[in-house]
Amino acid sequence: MTNTGLNYNPMKLKLSFAFALLFSALGMSQVTFSTQGIGTNRSDRAVVDMNGDYLDDVVSIATSSVQIFYQQTDGTFLEDVLFTTPADNLPSWSLAAADYDGNGYTDLLYGGGNGVTFMRANQNGTGFDEISFPQYVFSQRSNFVDMNNDGHLDAFVCHDVEPNVYYINDGFGNFTYYQGGIGDYPTGGHYGSVWIDFDNDGDMDMFNAKCGGGPDRRTDELHQNDGAGSFVEIGVAAGVADPMSTWSSAWADYNNDGWMDVFVGNSVDPEHKLMINNGDGTFTNVTAGSGIADLTTTGIENCAYDFDNDGYADIASNGNIFFNNGDMTFTLASNALPSNNGAFGDLNNDGFIDSFTGSTIFKNNGNANHYLTVNTVGVESNRNGIGARVSITSDLGTQIRDVRSGEGFRLMSTLNTHFGLGEDTEITTMTITWPSGIVDVLENVAVDQTIVVVEGSTTLGANDENSLKLIVSPNPAKDLITITGSTPLVQAKYDVFDMQGKIVLDGHLTSSQINIAALAQGTYVLRLTDGMSVNSRQFIKK
Repeated sequence: MTNTGLNYNPMKLKLSFAFALLFSALGMSQVTFSTQGIGTNRSDRAVVDMNGDYLDDVVSIATSSVQIFYQQTDGTFLEDVLFTTPADNLPSWSLAAADYDGNGYTDLLYGGGNGVTFMRANQNGTGFDEISFPQYVFSQRSNFVDMNNDGHLDAFVCHDVEPNVYYINDGFGNFTYYQGGIGDYPTGGHYGSVWIDFDNDGDMDMFNAKCGGGPDRRTDELHQNDGAGSFVEIGVAAGVADPMSTWSSAWADYNNDGWMDVFVGNSVDPEHKLMINNGDGTFTNVTAGSGIADLTTTGIENCAYDFDNDGYADIASNGNIFFNNGDMTFTLASNALPSNNGAFGDLNNDGFIDSFTGSTIFKNNGNANHYLTVNTVGVESNRNGIGARVSITSDLGTQIRDVRSGEGFRLMSTLNTHFGLGEDTEITTMTITWPSGIVDVLENVAVDQTIVVVEGSTTLGANDENSLKLIVSPNPAKDLITITGSTPLVQAKYDVFDMQGKIVLDGHLTSSQINIAALAQGTYVLRLTDGMSVNSRQFIKK
């Protein structure tokens, strides 16, 4: 393990970007993109919030450094911050990002051709610790996901020439290496993992896009989570076990019926596939007549976002965008973006999805449609809320999103959850179902804003199975809160979150009381961690 530090220009001058080129996507799209230069001189890799302010930053990687351009609230960027990070492996095949140790700063996973390296952000965001594993892994797509639903983020990496590998988090940010059990073809062919809740049972399943070799090696797989830490491969029964060659897939609810559908992009032959989720564990091929056949080029990058904010998820496939017409047909806008799609996120804080690749931001020029961006902060669940299902209901109907880390093939896109709303000006109900089982419900949510939702902030209910059975009293409280539970809690770790998801108090219990006198009046969430048990309770400071 190597402790690395911070090296940056203290002037932190704001960058001035030049707009160079306008893409009209053959005039068929409702949005256009203009290019904006940014001074990266390393491999393009990620659009993701790195410092816990919920604004997407630009991340690029070199042999001995991580370069971050931090976005400001006005949509500009501070001059790059350069972290010195010698690494045993580089993200030559993929990069994943998440706050896997819950300290408020985003960590990185490098999927290299010879192995896997984690860059763990330190406690104040001024550097990274390098953690490399010795096992040989010919990495392809990588993800952060809570595989065993214990409240802690694990890591998953597709292996090109052997069974897949994964790293289980012990709850303190330490990983244990495992191989096999989720993608076991002996010579690999595992390329594009994406974690989704396809069966709406509250846990994350995995679709494995496969490529290369004979039909058996390249047959796509769907691994269903049984909720108890085991996975069953059901690709044939579900109707998605196609022997096409593909490096990635794009999952979204394309018809807004409450079930995740899938676009699978062919990397060899221009015969891409659109599959609708029947809601009974099976899928139907609806490619014919959908407009998908209009794309006659191939590639490896496929993702789903609502680029024009009309309330229907679109498909980005290797720089081409299929704009969703709302009836399971799509209009193709060829070459709307660079050929690798780029990493996606909101890079000027305007509510529209942009792209970053190389030294260029492809800025979405937007339109009059409305939007909502949701930032999920887990308390009993993992810090990023990865695996949460977010749904909103407006006059358009109901839309769903899963919070995911690692989509497409190699790049890392935003952890923020984005919805387009067309002409709708109010969301009647927003529901977040967390991996812990806690459900938060917000009503009459205004559009055209970014909101932060802390797990448990709208309800006092909690999943008490195997819990500490916490009681916080008095509630409301002025100066002190008293914590009682089913077991002695001295030395348990506590964190207090405000409603913006920031940790405002933390420490270890030395008695049954916590002094909250310094907090401002308002509502807070207490998270208590005792060994592997994590519980939360809401309280009010008078």
